[in-house]
Amino acid sequence: MHSDCSTLERWVASAAERMALPRLIASRKGFDYAVLVVFLLTQATDGVLTCIGIGMHGFHAEANPVAVSLMAAFGLGPAVAGLKLVTASLGVLLHALGVHRVLALIAGIYAIAAVLPWAALLLAW
Repeated sequence: MHSDCSTLERWVASAAERMALPRLIASRKGFDYAVLVVFLLTQATDGVLTCIGIGMHGFHAEANPVAVSLMAAFGLGPAVAGLKLVTASLGVLLHALGVHRVLALIAGIYAIAAVLPWAALLLAW
């Protein structure tokens, strides 16, 4: 393990070893790809929950005014697909640039600010 690894990276690496996960996950490259996969899964989950939530509760349930405008102009499916394609592409760009801590932070923000509220709204319904 490199001495420049962050605490989170060391924790993930040690957890992977304790859980007998493949050595790839414990490596730096494996961590980088895991962050990208988590980011993309977060985007996909947000997209699916957005479609379900808007379908059940209408456009007023969406907090993003840009997304609402695009949905009104192009329809729910094309707007959400376009937004998620752009967001996923930017995530892949961040991965390619090697800024995985930033990508992990953004994935966490999406999980807290987008996925959890949709899940809470849909579970409450």
